Amino acid sequence: MRIGELFILGFRGLEIPSWLTQFEDRFGLGGVILFDYNCQTKTYDNNVQSPQQVQDLCGKISELPSRPLIFIDQEGGKVRRLKESKGFAPLPSAFKINLLPETERKILLQNSFKELRALGIDFNFAPVIDINFNPLNPDIGVHERSFSALAADVEFNTKLVHQAALENNLGLSLKHYPGLGGATANSHTDLTDLSDSINDSQLELFYKWGQVISGESVLISHGIVKQWDENLPTSMSKKSLAALRAKLPDALFISDDMQMQGLLKKLTSQEAHIQGLKAGLDMLCIGNNLIAEDGEVTKSAEQLLKMSDYETQFYNSIERVQMRKKKFKP
Repeated sequence: MRIGELFILGFRGLEIPSWLTQFEDRFGLGGVILFDYNCQTKTYDNNVQSPQQVQDLCGKISELPSRPLIFIDQEGGKVRRLKESKGFAPLPSAFKINLLPETERKILLQNSFKELRALGIDFNFAPVIDINFNPLNPDIGVHERSFSALAADVEFNTKLVHQAALENNLGLSLKHYPGLGGATANSHTDLTDLSDSINDSQLELFYKWGQVISGESVLISHGIVKQWDENLPTSMSKKSLAALRAKLPDALFISDDMQMQGLLKKLTSQEAHIQGLKAGLDMLCIGNNLIAEDGEVTKSAEQLLKMSDYETQFYNSIERVQMRKKKFKP
């Protein structure tokens, strides 16, 4: 079993490191995620230097035998790994996009997504469909990552993003199930309790668009909903993910970054890797940016290969990954 198909790995620097190629050779590899900011050095010297450099790097990644999918966070505004200052297409924040005329929105999205595909990027971790219930939310609201406090506005912009992605054969992954818009804590640093901030209008956006969004993928947050599971974040909860799977049988479930400190206050890295896949995630996103864990992923892959009770479940996840590879990496 090529268990590495269930991993999306990040790395630091402008060249593919030897540890990643060794992992890919031994286990296969589902995906790679690119960042511009290096959390270790606190500088913008990570994987992104210029359009030509990113295109060359994506070409090298795609030449690996597993042909990993290449992911990036290009939401717009602050959460935009490819910045205009380095020669990339402009893309305002979701909040600002919602204020623009529809024609202008379409042009910005079209230009950005056409560029992503030309660079060799297969999947964009966007759109954020979290409804802006709490404008002071330290992760979503204050950074203008939500389109609006109105579900209708969020849905309208999701349609525009989806259409632009379809026209450019770009995969998308809806963020951040079950919705971080009403949270008062930031999952990057703290355990986030969503128990009092989830409602039907938010959930229905995920249920509806998870079936049709280009790439048919949902990014699962590390927020806790105590009504669903008192002890585990949604990303780690078998009960929570089984309920979502019943709604979205063919969707690709991807974790939010497994190195977020909110999650790691609950589980160690390796415990989280194993628990997440056992619970029903299809792919683990391990940015290797917040902390360096080059060796931990190998230990996790080795452990997963010994879990014969989950073999069928893992094969089903691998098949979902392979379907996306066939579509976005012809």
